[in-house]
Amino acid sequence: MASTFRNVALVGKYQTTASGPGGGSALAALTDVAEYLASQGCEVMLEQETALASGISGYASADVPTIGKQCDLVLVVGGDGTMLGMGRRIARYGLPLIGINQGRLGFITDIPLGNFREALGPMLAGQYEEDHRTVMEASVVRDGRTVFEATAMNDVVVNRGATSGMVELRVEVDGHFVANQRADGLIVASPTGSTAYALSAGGPLIHPANPGWVLVPIAPHTLSNRPLVLPEAAEVTIELVSGRDASANFDMQSLASLLLGDRITVKRSQHRVRFLHPRGWTYFDTLRKKLHWNEGHS
Repeated sequence: MASTFRNVALVGKYQTTASGPGGGSALAALTDVAEYLASQGCEVMLEQETALASGISGYASADVPTIGKQCDLVLVVGGDGTMLGMGRRIARYGLPLIGINQGRLGFITDIPLGNFREALGPMLAGQYEEDHRTVMEASVVRDGRTVFEATAMNDVVVNRGATSGMVELRVEVDGHFVANQRADGLIVASPTGSTAYALSAGGPLIHPANPGWVLVPIAPHTLSNRPLVLPEAAEVTIELVSGRDASANFDMQSLASLLLGDRITVKRSQHRVRFLHPRGWTYFDTLRKKLHWNEGHS
């Protein structure tokens, strides 16, 4: 079968690509996938950091902006963290992503490495399910100036300091006052992020086709502070009223230290991430496998 995708970018989890735990297997996985793509008539381009860390030669390499202009597909070999990181960076270019998972099955990297050929072959020929995900844009405003900006796919989390007590947060939605919340923190999660930190804090599972956010308080002082589902078009602003050493996390990757009076604003990006899955995939299959529903039943 001829490939629908001519130019394919290959991205690996750099931290374990060349050395350290799992390094050899990560290198072997990347090499296997690259060779398979080439055998299917694809022009393979390694993402620049992947190429440097792995030492794989024989293929062109490029940075993300170049990949965005020259490639038709991004194939990520790694876990959900690697996929989220690439999703945030590639969303503006509109390229679809496919995830091959090296370890435990992920929520968004759903092709097991062991049988990637069987899954990938039909997908390269155009047989796949497409799944669009929201990207969040967040900023920290201090004294009227934006001092930090980041994008996130899972969540934006305002957290109390490790050694301090609760924080007090003033929450607004579209400029309307919602509440002053005293808690260990507050999570603003997308449907993608509803299965991450928000879930462990008691938030609901939100199907990714639902355009919305969920606000989930972390250990709230008042038990009536419950998770709140908001429309995706809403702009959420969180102001730090009191609390020492508080911080804001964006997909748990980047961190901003907060001062009293800082305002964290979260809104929808104009870009969306395009994930491709094998034909027949559903979100419920992923939930059932990842959350171990129906174990012990046929």
